[in-house]
Amino acid sequence: MSSNRERARQRAVDEQMMASLVRFTARTLETASPVPFGALIVESASGKSLMRAVNAVRGENDPSSHAELRTVRKAAKKLKSPSLKGYTMYTTCEPCPMCMANALWAGLDRVVFGATIEDANRHCRQIRVPAREIVRRSDMACAVDGPVLREACYELFTHPNMLRVFASWNPKNA
Repeated sequence: MSSNRERARQRAVDEQMMASLVRFTARTLETASPVPFGALIVESASGKSLMRAVNAVRGENDPSSHAELRTVRKAAKKLKSPSLKGYTMYTTCEPCPMCMANALWAGLDRVVFGATIEDANRHCRQIRVPAREIVRRSDMACAVDGPVLREACYELFTHPNMLRVFASWNPKNA
């Protein structure tokens, strides 16, 4: 019974963190550079926020500037350590293989995602290898949980301003 209570408590925490991340990421939707991808790293034990960021591929002209990588880079720099053991990442979309590999190398305890890779692929190019598959093929451990608040996260992709941006640069929509 206590494990059911613990799972319910963790689910409530995950939903609270994801809702906060969705609100943070949604702020970009009213800017000239909207993005649906946001990430947040929190201390696993306390839930204390360490770092958050959004995708900046276009703004930084860097194909690796995914929200997850940017958040890991900033968090590691803040901690002055390449290890993020003891931390959990929340992300509005299931991490691509590059981002999930980075989460593994950083030693994150958990990755919790909202929308799925397949959701994102409806709007933009994706490497459709599930995050859990990356972990399965690794010799590093990281729990992957999700989707959490999938519908709220997917709404970031379907906002009218985001749809206009996808149409302007996405070969899938050409």
